[in-house]
Amino acid sequence: MTSHQPSALELDRRAFRRGRERRSVLVAIASTLVFAAIVWATVINTPGWASVQQSFFAPDVALQALPKVWDGFLINLQVLGLSVITVALVALLVAVLRTLRGPVFFPVRVIAAGYTDLFRGFPFIIVLYLVGFGLPTITDTRMPVVLLGVIAVTLTYSAYVAEVIRAGIEAVHPSQRLAARALGLGYVQTLRRVVLPQALRKMTPPLMNDFISMQKDVGLISILGAMDAIAGARSVASLTYNFTPYVVAGILFVLLAIPTIRLADWYTARLREREQAGAIL
Repeated sequence: MTSHQPSALELDRRAFRRGRERRSVLVAIASTLVFAAIVWATVINTPGWASVQQSFFAPDVALQALPKVWDGFLINLQVLGLSVITVALVALLVAVLRTLRGPVFFPVRVIAAGYTDLFRGFPFIIVLYLVGFGLPTITDTRMPVVLLGVIAVTLTYSAYVAEVIRAGIEAVHPSQRLAARALGLGYVQTLRRVVLPQALRKMTPPLMNDFISMQKDVGLISILGAMDAIAGARSVASLTYNFTPYVVAGILFVLLAIPTIRLADWYTARLREREQAGAIL
């Protein structure tokens, strides 16, 4: 048997695609060089760039600040790790309460809706002040800063995540619930085995975006007196009269967020390709 040989038309198409790819690469390289030249002429090759570099990008100050900023960054990671668990649990509970059917659950739905409206409207920094300084005053006890930060993050982001979960649950077609109930599944079984697995695919991209926002906002716990990355940067900056420590702290948060950002982009693109291909989500 002879192997299949592509037709002349197919060979022409492949050659055209290869030529178009080569042109795209050359155009990308040329545009990058032009952009680099513009940046060099308008930013780097200016009298004020040396002052900016010394104030914000001083290598010696960055090395001096890195150990203290890193130690504080570990506290931010601790708050973030605990908050991911508490936010997931509270948000799921609030979302389920908002989707309960029947008039008997009307007060519960009103309370859940009021909670989401309230904490989505409150600025996060106000929640931090109320929790961080108000809660210890009410309880008359000294509470760890990490615990106060987790409570503030949970109160705020549970409201956002609960709305995402509720929207994902309600996006599942009602026929899925009816089919599950017809098979003899109860409400909890239907929610756990049928509704939530389908809703999870739809709500994963917005949940990732909320997680990215939460990664940044845990840096605000420094206003409660926590020696986190921001507080560590502030202490070094006050001694060196230089803003480079803040840049170091910002780079750590960026490095923390980049994997989640790329994962969210990849997953969103994957869902888009499946939808365009007509796959069942």
